[in-house]
Amino acid sequence: MTMNIESEINKELFVPQNERLLVALEVQRRQKKRRSFLPTSSREDYTTFICVSVTNTTPQQLLITKVKQFAGSPLFTRRSQWTVEQLKQVNGINPNKDTPELDLVFDNTVDQWVASSSPEKCIFIQVLYRACQTHWEGKAGSLVNLGKLAKASQQKTTNQPEAGAGSRELTVPRSLQARRKSMAPPRQTEFINCQSKLTRDASSMNLVIYRCKAFLGRVKKLMVARQKGPLRPDKGQTGSRGAQRTVGNVVQRMTVALGERGGRLTRAEDRTVRLMHKAQQIADTAHKLALKSTK
Repeated sequence: MTMNIESEINKELFVPQNERLLVALEVQRRQKKRRSFLPTSSREDYTTFICVSVTNTTPQQLLITKVKQFAGSPLFTRRSQWTVEQLKQVNGINPNKDTPELDLVFDNTVDQWVASSSPEKCIFIQVLYRACQTHWEGKAGSLVNLGKLAKASQQKTTNQPEAGAGSRELTVPRSLQARRKSMAPPRQTEFINCQSKLTRDASSMNLVIYRCKAFLGRVKKLMVARQKGPLRPDKGQTGSRGAQRTVGNVVQRMTVALGERGGRLTRAEDRTVRLMHKAQQIADTAHKLALKSTK
Protein backbone atom coordinates (compact mmCIF):
# COMPACT_ATOMS: atom_id res chain seq x y z
CA MET A 1 0.00 0.00 0.00
CA THR A 2 1.38 3.40 -0.97
CA MET A 3 2.05 6.16 1.52
CA ASN A 4 -0.40 8.40 -0.39
CA ILE A 5 -3.33 6.08 0.37
CA GLU A 6 -2.26 5.83 4.02
CA SER A 7 -2.08 9.62 4.36
CA GLU A 8 -5.47 9.99 2.66
CA ILE A 9 -7.06 7.52 5.09
CA ASN A 10 -5.48 9.39 8.00
CA LYS A 11 -6.70 12.81 6.83
CA GLU A 12 -10.19 11.64 5.90
CA LEU A 13 -11.09 9.33 8.80
CA PHE A 14 -8.71 9.67 11.75
CA VAL A 15 -7.66 13.32 11.96
CA PRO A 16 -11.31 14.53 12.27
CA GLN A 17 -11.77 12.05 15.17
CA ASN A 18 -8.65 13.40 16.95
CA GLU A 19 -6.76 10.19 16.23
CA ARG A 20 -3.40 9.43 14.63
CA LEU A 21 -2.92 6.58 12.16
CA LEU A 22 0.10 4.37 12.89
CA VAL A 23 -0.15 1.80 10.10
CA ALA A 24 -2.66 0.56 7.52
CA LEU A 25 -2.67 -2.82 5.77
CA GLU A 26 -4.56 -3.73 2.59
CA VAL A 27 -6.10 -7.18 3.02
CA GLN A 28 -8.48 -9.72 1.53
CA ARG A 29 -10.41 -12.44 3.30
CA ARG A 30 -8.64 -15.79 3.28
CA GLN A 31 -11.95 -17.63 3.52
CA LYS A 32 -14.94 -16.04 1.87
CA LYS A 33 -18.09 -15.78 3.96
CA ARG A 34 -21.04 -17.53 2.34
CA ARG A 35 -24.16 -15.44 1.93
CA SER A 36 -26.82 -17.59 0.37
CA PHE A 37 -29.49 -14.88 0.47
CA LEU A 38 -27.55 -12.75 -2.04
CA PRO A 39 -28.00 -13.39 -5.77
CA THR A 40 -25.03 -15.08 -7.43
CA SER A 41 -24.69 -12.27 -9.97
CA SER A 42 -24.07 -9.64 -7.29
CA ARG A 43 -20.42 -9.29 -6.31
CA GLU A 44 -18.94 -7.07 -3.63
CA ASP A 45 -16.22 -4.97 -5.20
CA TYR A 46 -14.24 -3.07 -2.61
CA THR A 47 -10.84 -2.81 -0.97
CA THR A 48 -10.40 -3.51 2.74
CA PHE A 49 -7.80 -1.92 5.02
CA ILE A 50 -6.97 -2.83 8.63
CA CYS A 51 -5.76 0.29 10.44
CA VAL A 52 -4.05 0.80 13.81
CA SER A 53 -4.46 4.23 15.42
CA VAL A 54 -4.08 6.00 18.76
CA THR A 55 -6.14 8.81 20.21
CA ASN A 56 -4.57 12.19 20.94
CA THR A 57 -6.42 12.42 24.25
CA THR A 58 -5.14 11.39 27.69
CA PRO A 59 -5.18 8.54 28.55
CA GLN A 60 -4.45 7.31 25.03
CA GLN A 61 -6.50 4.52 23.48
CA LEU A 62 -5.12 2.05 20.95
CA LEU A 63 -7.71 1.18 18.30
CA ILE A 64 -7.98 -1.30 15.42
CA THR A 65 -10.32 -0.16 12.63
CA LYS A 66 -11.65 -1.87 9.50
CA VAL A 67 -11.86 0.58 6.59
CA LYS A 68 -13.35 -0.05 3.14
CA GLN A 69 -13.15 1.76 -0.18
CA PHE A 70 -15.79 0.78 -2.71
CA ALA A 71 -15.01 0.58 -6.41
CA GLY A 72 -15.47 3.84 -8.27
CA SER A 73 -15.51 5.92 -5.08
CA PRO A 74 -12.55 7.98 -3.83
CA LEU A 75 -13.96 8.02 -0.28
CA PHE A 76 -13.06 5.69 2.57
CA THR A 77 -15.68 4.25 4.95
CA ARG A 78 -15.13 3.22 8.56
CA ARG A 79 -16.86 -0.12 9.06
CA SER A 80 -15.83 -1.64 12.41
CA GLN A 81 -13.61 -0.61 15.30
CA TRP A 82 -12.17 -2.40 18.34
CA THR A 83 -10.02 -1.36 21.26
CA VAL A 84 -6.77 -3.21 21.92
CA GLU A 85 -8.39 -4.69 25.04
CA GLN A 86 -10.81 -6.51 22.70
CA LEU A 87 -7.94 -7.86 20.57
CA LYS A 88 -7.17 -11.23 22.17
CA GLN A 89 -4.66 -12.68 19.72
CA VAL A 90 -2.57 -11.90 16.63
CA ASN A 91 -1.62 -15.04 14.69
CA GLY A 92 1.22 -14.69 12.18
CA ILE A 93 0.49 -18.22 10.83
CA ASN A 94 4.15 -19.09 10.06
CA PRO A 95 6.97 -18.29 12.54
CA ASN A 96 9.72 -19.49 10.15
CA LYS A 97 9.30 -17.34 7.04
CA ASP A 98 7.54 -14.25 5.69
CA THR A 99 3.99 -15.04 4.56
CA PRO A 100 1.05 -12.72 3.76
CA GLU A 101 -1.49 -14.59 5.93
CA LEU A 102 -2.53 -13.45 9.41
CA ASP A 103 -5.45 -13.89 11.83
CA LEU A 104 -6.90 -11.31 14.21
CA VAL A 105 -8.90 -12.80 17.09
CA PHE A 106 -11.26 -10.41 18.89
CA ASP A 107 -13.71 -11.01 21.72
CA ASN A 108 -16.65 -11.42 19.35
CA THR A 109 -15.13 -12.40 15.98
CA VAL A 110 -12.17 -13.99 14.20
CA ASP A 111 -10.89 -12.42 10.97
CA GLN A 112 -8.66 -14.45 8.64
CA TRP A 113 -6.81 -12.20 6.20
CA VAL A 114 -4.30 -12.30 3.36
CA ALA A 115 -2.23 -9.12 3.08
CA SER A 116 -1.30 -7.51 -0.23
CA SER A 117 2.29 -8.71 0.30
CA SER A 118 4.44 -10.41 2.93
CA PRO A 119 6.56 -7.29 3.70
CA GLU A 120 3.40 -5.21 4.23
CA LYS A 121 2.10 -7.79 6.72
CA CYS A 122 5.46 -7.85 8.55
CA ILE A 123 5.43 -4.04 8.84
CA PHE A 124 1.87 -4.19 10.23
CA ILE A 125 2.72 -6.81 12.87
CA GLN A 126 5.90 -5.01 13.98
CA VAL A 127 4.14 -1.63 14.35
CA LEU A 128 1.15 -3.23 16.11
CA TYR A 129 3.42 -5.12 18.53
CA ARG A 130 5.34 -1.96 19.46
CA ALA A 131 2.10 -0.02 19.91
CA CYS A 132 0.70 -2.77 22.16
CA GLN A 133 3.87 -2.83 24.27
CA THR A 134 3.75 0.95 24.74
CA HIS A 135 0.04 0.79 25.59
CA TRP A 136 0.39 -1.99 28.19
CA GLU A 137 3.44 -0.34 29.77
CA GLY A 138 1.41 2.84 30.22
CA LYS A 139 -1.43 0.81 31.74
CA ALA A 140 0.98 -0.85 34.16
CA GLY A 141 2.35 2.53 35.26
CA SER A 142 -1.13 3.86 35.96
CA LEU A 143 -1.95 0.73 37.99
CA VAL A 144 1.19 1.26 40.09
CA ASN A 145 0.10 4.82 40.83
CA LEU A 146 -3.38 3.62 41.79
CA GLY A 147 -1.83 1.04 44.10
CA LYS A 148 0.22 3.70 45.88
CA LEU A 149 -2.88 5.87 46.32
CA ALA A 150 -4.83 2.90 47.70
CA LYS A 151 -2.09 2.13 50.25
CA ALA A 152 -1.94 5.76 51.35
CA SER A 153 -5.71 5.94 51.84
CA GLN A 154 -5.63 2.65 53.77
CA GLN A 155 -2.98 4.00 56.13
CA LYS A 156 -5.03 7.14 56.72
CA THR A 157 -8.07 5.01 57.55
CA THR A 158 -6.20 2.83 60.04
CA ASN A 159 -4.69 5.88 61.78
CA GLN A 160 -8.12 7.45 62.48
CA PRO A 161 -9.50 7.32 66.08
CA GLU A 162 -11.55 4.31 67.11
CA ALA A 163 -14.82 6.26 67.32
CA GLY A 164 -17.32 4.76 64.93
CA ALA A 165 -15.12 1.73 64.32
CA GLY A 166 -18.13 -0.53 64.00
CA SER A 167 -19.44 1.29 60.94
CA ARG A 168 -15.99 1.40 59.29
CA GLU A 169 -15.52 -2.35 59.69
CA LEU A 170 -18.24 -2.81 57.10
CA THR A 171 -17.24 -0.07 54.64
CA VAL A 172 -13.45 -0.39 54.51
CA PRO A 173 -13.28 -3.99 53.22
CA ARG A 174 -15.78 -3.22 50.45
CA SER A 175 -13.80 -0.18 49.26
CA LEU A 176 -10.57 -2.16 49.34
CA GLN A 177 -12.18 -4.98 47.39
CA ALA A 178 -13.41 -2.52 44.74
CA ARG A 179 -9.93 -1.01 44.44
CA ARG A 180 -8.34 -4.42 44.03
CA LYS A 181 -10.75 -5.25 41.23
CA SER A 182 -9.99 -1.95 39.47
CA MET A 183 -6.25 -2.50 39.89
CA ALA A 184 -6.28 -5.99 38.37
CA PRO A 185 -3.81 -6.11 35.43
CA PRO A 186 -5.62 -6.24 32.06
CA ARG A 187 -5.22 -9.19 29.73
CA GLN A 188 -2.59 -8.36 27.13
CA THR A 189 -2.80 -9.20 23.44
CA GLU A 190 -1.09 -12.49 22.57
CA PHE A 191 1.20 -12.66 19.52
CA ILE A 192 1.67 -16.25 18.29
CA ASN A 193 3.39 -17.78 15.25
CA CYS A 194 5.19 -14.49 14.61
CA GLN A 195 8.87 -14.29 13.77
CA SER A 196 11.06 -13.07 16.61
CA LYS A 197 12.45 -10.29 14.41
CA LEU A 198 8.93 -8.82 14.34
CA THR A 199 8.29 -8.97 18.10
CA ARG A 200 10.90 -9.77 20.77
CA ASP A 201 14.00 -9.09 18.64
CA ALA A 202 12.40 -6.34 16.56
CA SER A 203 14.69 -3.53 15.46
CA SER A 204 14.38 -0.36 13.40
CA MET A 205 16.65 -1.88 10.74
CA ASN A 206 14.18 -4.73 10.16
CA LEU A 207 11.39 -2.21 9.68
CA VAL A 208 13.47 -0.26 7.14
CA ILE A 209 14.27 -3.47 5.22
CA TYR A 210 10.60 -4.46 5.07
CA ARG A 211 9.61 -0.99 3.89
CA CYS A 212 12.19 -1.22 1.11
CA LYS A 213 10.92 -4.68 0.14
CA ALA A 214 7.34 -3.42 0.08
CA PHE A 215 8.34 -0.47 -2.11
CA LEU A 216 10.20 -2.72 -4.56
CA GLY A 217 7.22 -5.07 -4.65
CA ARG A 218 4.89 -2.19 -5.56
CA VAL A 219 7.28 -1.04 -8.31
CA LYS A 220 7.45 -4.58 -9.70
CA LYS A 221 3.65 -4.92 -9.72
CA LEU A 222 3.33 -1.55 -11.46
CA MET A 223 5.80 -2.60 -14.14
CA VAL A 224 4.02 -5.93 -14.70
CA ALA A 225 0.67 -4.13 -15.00
CA ARG A 226 2.10 -1.74 -17.58
CA GLN A 227 3.62 -4.57 -19.58
CA LYS A 228 0.25 -6.39 -19.66
CA GLY A 229 -1.46 -3.26 -20.98
CA PRO A 230 -2.00 -2.61 -24.71
CA LEU A 231 1.18 -1.55 -26.48
CA ARG A 232 0.96 1.56 -28.63
CA PRO A 233 3.09 1.36 -31.77
CA ASP A 234 5.39 4.33 -31.88
CA LYS A 235 8.94 5.10 -32.78
CA GLY A 236 10.22 4.98 -29.23
CA GLN A 237 8.68 1.59 -28.42
CA THR A 238 11.99 -0.27 -28.64
CA GLY A 239 13.68 2.24 -26.37
CA SER A 240 10.90 2.03 -23.79
CA ARG A 241 11.17 -1.78 -23.70
CA GLY A 242 14.90 -1.49 -23.11
CA ALA A 243 14.32 0.98 -20.29
CA GLN A 244 11.78 -1.38 -18.71
CA ARG A 245 14.26 -4.26 -18.87
CA THR A 246 16.93 -2.06 -17.26
CA VAL A 247 14.62 -0.97 -14.44
CA GLY A 248 13.51 -4.58 -13.96
CA ASN A 249 17.11 -5.72 -13.61
CA VAL A 250 17.82 -2.97 -11.08
CA VAL A 251 14.76 -3.92 -9.04
CA GLN A 252 15.78 -7.60 -9.11
CA ARG A 253 19.33 -6.82 -7.97
CA MET A 254 18.06 -4.60 -5.15
CA THR A 255 15.63 -7.32 -4.04
CA VAL A 256 18.41 -9.90 -3.93
CA ALA A 257 20.70 -7.50 -2.04
CA LEU A 258 17.99 -6.74 0.54
CA GLY A 259 17.29 -10.44 1.00
CA GLU A 260 20.99 -11.16 1.59
CA ARG A 261 21.23 -8.27 4.05
CA GLY A 262 18.16 -9.49 5.91
CA GLY A 263 19.68 -12.98 6.11
CA ARG A 264 22.93 -11.60 7.52
CA LEU A 265 20.99 -9.59 10.11
CA THR A 266 19.02 -12.67 11.13
CA ARG A 267 22.21 -14.72 11.55
CA ALA A 268 23.79 -11.89 13.57
CA GLU A 269 20.72 -11.78 15.83
CA ASP A 270 20.94 -15.56 16.35
CA ARG A 271 24.63 -15.29 17.29
CA THR A 272 23.81 -12.47 19.72
CA VAL A 273 21.17 -14.62 21.43
CA ARG A 274 23.61 -17.54 21.74
CA LEU A 275 26.29 -15.27 23.22
CA MET A 276 23.77 -13.90 25.73
CA HIS A 277 22.91 -17.44 26.84
CA LYS A 278 26.59 -18.32 27.21
CA ALA A 279 27.24 -15.16 29.21
CA GLN A 280 24.31 -15.99 31.49
CA GLN A 281 25.68 -19.51 32.04
CA ILE A 282 29.14 -18.13 32.89
CA ALA A 283 27.60 -15.63 35.32
CA ASP A 284 25.61 -18.38 37.02
CA THR A 285 28.72 -20.57 37.34
CA ALA A 286 30.74 -17.70 38.79
CA HIS A 287 27.98 -16.97 41.30
CA LYS A 288 27.90 -20.61 42.44
CA LEU A 289 31.69 -20.65 42.83
CA ALA A 290 31.54 -17.44 44.85
CA LEU A 291 28.93 -18.97 47.17
CA LYS A 292 31.07 -22.10 47.65
CA SER A 293 34.18 -20.04 48.44
CA THR A 294 32.34 -18.02 51.10
CA LYS A 295 31.22 -21.20 52.85
